[in-house]
Amino acid sequence: MAVRKGGDLIAEFLVKEKIPYVFGICGHGNVGLLDSLYDVRDEVKLVSPRHEQTAAHMADGFFRVSHSPAATLTSTGPGSANLIMGLAVAQTDSSAILSITANVPTSQFNRGPFQELNQHHQADFNNVIKPVVKRSFQPTRVEMLPLAMRQAAQTMTTGRPGPVNLDIPYNLFLESADVKEESAWAGFNLRRSGASDADVSTVCDWLLAAERPVLFIGHGVTLSEAGSELVALAERLSIPVISSPNGMGCIDMRHELSLGFIGRNGAYQANQAGRHADLVLAVGARFDDRSASSWMPGYSWNFPHTRLVHVDVDHAEIGRNYPPDLGILADAQAFLRQVLAELDRRSVGRGSRNEKWLNEIKGWKAEWETFVQPGFETHARPIRPERIVADVRKVLPDDGILTLDSGIHHNWFMQFWQARRPQSMLNTWGYSGMGFGPSAALGAKLAAPDRPVVSVCGDGGFTMVPHVLCTAVEYDIPVVWVVWNNFAWGAIRDLQYAYFGGREYGTAFYQGPNREPYNPDFAAWARASGVDGYTVTRSQDFAGVLEQAIAANRPALIDVHVDADIRPPATGAWELPPIVPKPPVYGRPWRPGDTN
Repeated sequence: MAVRKGGDLIAEFLVKEKIPYVFGICGHGNVGLLDSLYDVRDEVKLVSPRHEQTAAHMADGFFRVSHSPAATLTSTGPGSANLIMGLAVAQTDSSAILSITANVPTSQFNRGPFQELNQHHQADFNNVIKPVVKRSFQPTRVEMLPLAMRQAAQTMTTGRPGPVNLDIPYNLFLESADVKEESAWAGFNLRRSGASDADVSTVCDWLLAAERPVLFIGHGVTLSEAGSELVALAERLSIPVISSPNGMGCIDMRHELSLGFIGRNGAYQANQAGRHADLVLAVGARFDDRSASSWMPGYSWNFPHTRLVHVDVDHAEIGRNYPPDLGILADAQAFLRQVLAELDRRSVGRGSRNEKWLNEIKGWKAEWETFVQPGFETHARPIRPERIVADVRKVLPDDGILTLDSGIHHNWFMQFWQARRPQSMLNTWGYSGMGFGPSAALGAKLAAPDRPVVSVCGDGGFTMVPHVLCTAVEYDIPVVWVVWNNFAWGAIRDLQYAYFGGREYGTAFYQGPNREPYNPDFAAWARASGVDGYTVTRSQDFAGVLEQAIAANRPALIDVHVDADIRPPATGAWELPPIVPKPPVYGRPWRPGDTN
């Protein structure tokens, strides 16, 4: 037991938990903690972006690349409220973040002091934040801090990771108490749950008996760092792999067994394989609407006609959208190792299997590549979207990191990006919050300073968080932003065109009575901030400019003018009830009576 100040306890806790960064913004409510963080500045670095949303996204990006949590720090009231969208993105995409929010002092609870929320409960910010974190802790005495901090660390990194909140009345930062300190946790990926022997045996029986098996992997495989086990299983039993965006890279997507993404903007061969499979082994994947063609039978998946094994570390996801034939609560890496060990026990070696099935898939791949290849080879002005994807694929090295935002550019990259490594393609998938991509790139670069980081983001999304330019300059974070400039909220404008008679309202960027397309001069904006700025309007120039920007190892922005009238070719569907969805542009759903 020792008499300790609350702020010092928190600072020392961050050191013990090996949390290297606090992304936060000062305020009257957290100056007491900032003073304690000063004493540990060599071990825990404070990075102060210009908006709290970006702080959350930076911590999210840092975790996705390093699989080590970072912290955020915000002051009482509006500063903490600005975190909500970023934490929602982190929660739905399973990123561990320690979110420290300041609240009003305990002596002023329920008196309506500056920035208190008290309509239903005193100091009620934790009820604002609860829906977007795994748990919100609100210690009200210094003696409560050690236990709350240890439990917060345990909660955010155990099972399915996610953000947690410590909502701390700001008097605790400066008050002292005689406290017993808790031991460190630092537990991500150190405690894993496995499947029962009986379930593992059943899975192996079904895999060996299947004629058209498919592996469907999601973020759970990435988080579990199970890429090598996944590839070993796929290669041993010759099973093709379909990836959700947050699972991309767990198998090199240039591998012959990788089929890419599934759903409306998936690859044709992935949807075909999902439609015609007789067994789907889903590991760490959610079957959300965009990866399941809104659960419409035969578009992407074909349950219950197809047998389903669903493995996940989160019991709430098993059976949420498709009742499995076998549901298994287990960590992805632990489960895949168990399956490989069972195959070893049965002396099942690597060999030629599922040849007819794989040949069918090769045929679908060839059809798809023939259909899409012309767009990748065409030079045009404005630039065809496929050229941007192709040139980023060509220039970004194998260890490069790509962050993507919400928007039409993301649909193109989901469909055609070839992630080579795990933790190299960062998506705002579940909550799809604009501003994630440009901001998360900063955290990703801090997590991997020796690897190039490129953020491809829409013009609309970038203008939500342009202050990322300031942070990159202030902290010398050499990120490259590629602004996909189509002068519109392109994805939503395309929905208007598709479903509302071609009328456009509120989705294009115009100025003046002649409705001329308008955007700021992004390159000039970058240069005004101290960032290298480029404008590219010719497709022949983009690859060279991107290569130059990466090589310079400085913050850079490339404003790329992209054709807004070319849309990704849908191979599945996405339903917006009650609107009747459009049929696939390429391919057709499976119907009862079809072969397979």
